[in-house]
Amino acid sequence: MIRFLRLSIALVFVLICSVAKAQVDHLSAVSSVRAHPRVLLAPGQEKAIQQKIASDRLAQKLHQAMLAECDKLLTVAPQERIQIGRRLLSVSREALRRLFFLSYAYRISGQDKYLKRAEQEMLAIAAFSDWNPSHFLDVGEMTMAMAIGYDWLYDGLPETSRTQIKAAIRQKGIDASLVPSQNSWLKASHNWNQVCNAGMVFGAMAVYEDDPTLAKSIINRAIDTVVLPMGDYAPDGAYPEGYSYWGYGTSFNVMLVSALETLFGTTFGLTEKPGFLKTASYLENMTGPTGQPFNYSDAGNGTELQPAMFWFAQRQNNPSLLWVERNRLMNGDLKDDLKNRLLPAVMLWQGNQNVTDVAPPEATTWAGNGKMPVALMRTSWTDPNAIFVGIKGGSPSVNHAHMDEGSFVMDADGVRWALDFGMQNYETLESKKVDLWNMRQNSQRWEIFRYNNLSHNTLAVNGGFQRVEGKATIKYTSDAPNFMNARVDMSELYKGALTSANRGIAIVNKESVLVRDEVEAAESPATVRWTMATSATVNLISANKAELTKDGKKLVVQVDEPASITLKTWPTDPVHDYDAANPGTTLLGFEVTVPAQTKATLTVRLIPEKAAQKKMEKVKVLGEW
Repeated sequence: MIRFLRLSIALVFVLICSVAKAQVDHLSAVSSVRAHPRVLLAPGQEKAIQQKIASDRLAQKLHQAMLAECDKLLTVAPQERIQIGRRLLSVSREALRRLFFLSYAYRISGQDKYLKRAEQEMLAIAAFSDWNPSHFLDVGEMTMAMAIGYDWLYDGLPETSRTQIKAAIRQKGIDASLVPSQNSWLKASHNWNQVCNAGMVFGAMAVYEDDPTLAKSIINRAIDTVVLPMGDYAPDGAYPEGYSYWGYGTSFNVMLVSALETLFGTTFGLTEKPGFLKTASYLENMTGPTGQPFNYSDAGNGTELQPAMFWFAQRQNNPSLLWVERNRLMNGDLKDDLKNRLLPAVMLWQGNQNVTDVAPPEATTWAGNGKMPVALMRTSWTDPNAIFVGIKGGSPSVNHAHMDEGSFVMDADGVRWALDFGMQNYETLESKKVDLWNMRQNSQRWEIFRYNNLSHNTLAVNGGFQRVEGKATIKYTSDAPNFMNARVDMSELYKGALTSANRGIAIVNKESVLVRDEVEAAESPATVRWTMATSATVNLISANKAELTKDGKKLVVQVDEPASITLKTWPTDPVHDYDAANPGTTLLGFEVTVPAQTKATLTVRLIPEKAAQKKMEKVKVLGEW
């Protein structure tokens, strides 16, 4: 046993040395760090939060809700190491939620009951055999959870508990990240890098005094490597992995930079990375008047309070970035938001911002280029019946992407008429041995109903899938009040079948939506299918016109070109036994055969009921938009 421990210690030492050799020493001027607490919330900053709670009713509402949640946790048993499939992630996330909530409650209220309950949780987690390093996200979140609890509660913890907890942070968190087979995320340009680096930095800060050399190495490593996913915010802030993963990757990235700045007084240039600060506008514009996000790629259908937005708003002195968060806080009961494991960060980052008096954003359009470019437009921020449209470009090859390039969503009259089915729970697919993470063209991934273009609001050609190596680019956008529009070149996605494929989408006179596709067949005839997914009831009233009804509202879908088409519907029932059900939904659309080397135009109008009798203007070719 002694020989094994010596070998383990020696191996860790070698790994530390190999990491340190390749690093820039960003912390060369740091000789020591302050005493606990030192992570994210400096000593004495509790007073500002307490004053905010006393003077701001929304802050008080959120604070009281979190304390009530902590009171419920007092009688809940500590978690057990229950792994689901290849993940321990649900346990790690609940650990972070519990320990962040309880530690916050203790620091702000000073009530010992919260400290005692958090200690129970940490000792149980410290006793786990490991934190599942084969799926390192689990370790990243667990380490952050334990670091916050250990650091924030340090002075109140018995020495025996401190010893067990810090040993677990070091051995099951930090040391695990030094093993090459477990740290490939250091080279990733997606959320794993952001989440795992943040967790390791929190751990290193929490136990800094026990091994300053190792702690510095871990922090330097994070500063050097987190720039990879941060590079994907360039140039405009459009997050490649979409709405839900913005809430994951970006939130942990903000946790990281906030912790660095709190402890060292600098973010080491990370917040100056192109597009990073701009990404707050991307996220805000992604939510429509219905309260639903543009949920492309692996995103869910719901929205949640985003704590990171409070950091961005304060950082940029732009309270209007909190318009969506304001509505959630003012109009919601916070029940769902209490599931958000980073919720206490709102209280840390809101500063002196008065969320109640936030003004709506001035711009009604937003567009961003990058790996997954998007364009977002609306007729109003304050009218719940406003029209909202989001359209995307990008490539199926991007992390977590679907074959949804050129797809759009549309809200009007408080209804989401054109929807995206969103992601399917990974475990439901992995448990049935679906080859989910293979992104190649012939992968089983693209056979999943919700993942391919046949179920999205875009085009399919000859019944086939979009090309994985292709990319759709947003060529043009306009914020003209009576013709807000965007044009997307999708030609690469249909290479071989179509010579060109261009889509334009516009909000016309703030009353209706226009979708125009201009395509050209290649060397052979091409059958082009236009589809739109909806949860409305569909009534086909003529060959080129359908009436959609939902929640007492109506929308007309009218095809102006080609004149010879016949609208039809397709079922959304699961195609395979591993597909998720899609109850209450329909695919509406039409097919047209385009002769070889011939151009064709597909023009579709989405007309809310109040604009149904209005005369529609003649549609210009996309080159004149």
